[in-house]
Amino acid sequence: MKRLFTSIASLAFVLACAGAQAQEFKFATQNPKGHPIVVGMEKFAELVAAKSGGKMKVNLFPGGVLGSDQANVSGLQGGTLEIVSLNSGILASQAKEFGIYDFPFMFASPKEADAVVDGPFGKMMHQKLEAKGIVGLAYWELGFREITNSRRPIHKVDDIAGLKLRVIPNAINVDWVKALGANPTPLAFPEVYAALDQKAIDGQENPLTVINANKFYEVQKHVALTNHQYNPQSVIFSKKLWDTLSDANKKILTDAALEAGKFQRQASREAAGAALESLKKNGMQVTELSAAELAKFRDKMKPVIAKHSEVVGADTVKALEAELSKLRK
Repeated sequence: MKRLFTSIASLAFVLACAGAQAQEFKFATQNPKGHPIVVGMEKFAELVAAKSGGKMKVNLFPGGVLGSDQANVSGLQGGTLEIVSLNSGILASQAKEFGIYDFPFMFASPKEADAVVDGPFGKMMHQKLEAKGIVGLAYWELGFREITNSRRPIHKVDDIAGLKLRVIPNAINVDWVKALGANPTPLAFPEVYAALDQKAIDGQENPLTVINANKFYEVQKHVALTNHQYNPQSVIFSKKLWDTLSDANKKILTDAALEAGKFQRQASREAAGAALESLKKNGMQVTELSAAELAKFRDKMKPVIAKHSEVVGADTVKALEAELSKLRK
C-alpha cells in the first residue's frame, strides 16, 4: 500500500512538473475580441495546445492592449513579445518590399490573394524579415478595405476630395489618399475611434469586419464599398525566441498558424456579409461606386503605384506581376 501511495505521489509530482514547464507565448493584435483575426488567434491557441500535448500555451492580447503595431514589432524584435498579427503592409518599415501589399487594386479576389501569399511569392516576402529579427509563420486576412466618413455619402470619386481620412502610418497610404484630393492623417489604430468621435478626422478606411467590431457606426454615418485595397495579415514570431525552440516545436507553431489561417479566412469572409448587415442596422448609409467611377479611381492610383514600385523594387513588382499573370490565364 505504501509503495502504491509512493507511485501515485511520484506520478503526481511528474505531472505537476510537466504542467509547470508548459512554455507560454504572448500573441498580440490591434483587433478586438470577436473579430475574425481574434477568432483565428483562438483557433491557433487551441491547435498549439492540442499539437503540443499541453506543453505550449498561447495567451491572447487583443484590442491593442500591448500597444500599437509598431510597439508590438519592437517587442517582438527585443524578445519581450512572441507573436503578433498585423497588416503585412505595415512591415514595410522593416523591409521596404512589404509596401507592395498596400498597392491599391492589386488583387481582384480573395482567392487570387490566397494563391499569391500562400505560394512562393508570399514565402519569399516573409523570408526578408529574418534579418530584422522576425519570423513569418503564415498569412491570414483582414480583407478588402472600404471608406467611411461622417460628412457625406460617396457616390463619385470626387466626393472623397477634401475629407480628412485616417490612414495606416506608411507612405503609400498617405500618397493614395492625397491622389484622391483628400487629407491623409496617419494614426495608430487604437487612437482612431476617439479621433472620429472628436471630429479630429472625418473618416477612415478598413474592412467591414473592423468597422463593425470597433463600433465605428457610432461615430460614422457613411460607408462606401470601394474594395480599394486587400489586406493580407502577417502572423509573425520573435526570431530571438524562435531560435531557442526545437525543430519539433517550430513545426507545431508553423502548422498551427497555417491551419488556423484557413479557418480564419473562412470566418473573415463569412463575417464580412454579416458586418455589412450590422452596419446598416446601426444606421450607416451604404453606397457603391459605378464601374465608370471605379475605373476613374484606378486611374488616379496609377501614379501612386508607379512611384512606390520604385520604392519596393522592380524585382518584387515583377515577381508579383508574374504570379498574378499565371493565375489570370
